Amino acid sequence: MKQIVILGSTGSIGTSSLDVIARLGEEYRVLGLSANNNTDLFLKQIHRFKPRFAAVLNPASYEKIKDQIPQGTRLLPPEIDSLSFMASLPTADLVVSGVVGAVGFTPLVSAIKAGKTIALANKEPMVMAGKTLMKECERWEAAILPVDSEPSAIFQCLAGEADEYNYHKISRDISKVFLTASGGPFAKRKAALSTVTPEEALNHPRWKMGKKITIDSSTLMNKGFEAIEIMNLFNLPEEKVQIVIHPQSIVHSAVEFNDGAILAQMGEPDMRVPIQYAITYPKRMPGPVKKLNLFEAAKLEFFEPDFDRFPCLDLALAAARKGGILPAVLSASDEIAVDAFLKGQIKFTDIPKLIYTVLQAAPQTKGDATLNQAAEADQWAREAAQAVLADKTYKKAAI
Repeated sequence: MKQIVILGSTGSIGTSSLDVIARLGEEYRVLGLSANNNTDLFLKQIHRFKPRFAAVLNPASYEKIKDQIPQGTRLLPPEIDSLSFMASLPTADLVVSGVVGAVGFTPLVSAIKAGKTIALANKEPMVMAGKTLMKECERWEAAILPVDSEPSAIFQCLAGEADEYNYHKISRDISKVFLTASGGPFAKRKAALSTVTPEEALNHPRWKMGKKITIDSSTLMNKGFEAIEIMNLFNLPEEKVQIVIHPQSIVHSAVEFNDGAILAQMGEPDMRVPIQYAITYPKRMPGPVKKLNLFEAAKLEFFEPDFDRFPCLDLALAAARKGGILPAVLSASDEIAVDAFLKGQIKFTDIPKLIYTVLQAAPQTKGDATLNQAAEADQWAREAAQAVLADKTYKKAAI
């Protein structure tokens, strides 16, 4: 029996993970669940899957549900240490990290130091200090299985090309990685992006995701984050990563090897496929997603991204290029900017301006960010972004 902890069980990754587990049968059991605010759904999940442990980060949510927890489930206090506790449980065989943002950083470090296998959808920690985290995985004999569809596609294309979990060591055999992106809701929009509303930005044409990642997809920041993530996961230099706009979202990514052969992972755009692959790895089990019909797919298009219209992508790649703490600053300032946009405090086109302004003010550091440096940079950037938000003193140039 594989015992599974799911961090962020009420979000899109968490609910899809539970759907997959429910279909897989008794060989897969939920050991722990965590959530933040969605207490009604969380209670339903607890009563259905009967985890040994449960946690809510929001103190108000904790107070609301603490007397409704069924016997056999221990509700942990509303602290980040509760997530770290669950992520490092001795009996956990797999930790699914489906939380959003830097909140997943500390639990991920705990899971790594406990030698766990982590199904990682929470890309922000890999942006903040991905190279250091991969070194920690080697040190503690932990493993990260990417869950996002595009990094998972690359992982699947590399299956059999290296020893188990050592996919980050074969970059010398890779000529190029084609990292695909749907382009979001505004890829073909002719009207000015300055008038984009949160409702429009949340209307993604292909994927059903949480609010933060959906906005990141609309600005293409999500693809910038994924580029940094796969550079760190697979030990790739920037010049080996080619971002490709692919509106149909059928080719989830592809790998070109030194001999010119290209392997692509294709399928219907449904997150349950990469989630199930991570949960059952290295097995492939029957899944709940309809099979791809190549005749219906028929037309597949590929375009270069427009860096001028979507400067967040350029900001992400530049931060990765300069390194140090800048990727952590990028991640944190983006969280603040996206939240401000969703609240109607800034315009869509102010998102990259706010992020750039914080990046410009960030101190330069040499070498890969340590775990402590990344955590400190995250906190600094949040405070700096809030100050910029209050003053509205944006800068427009690219770094």
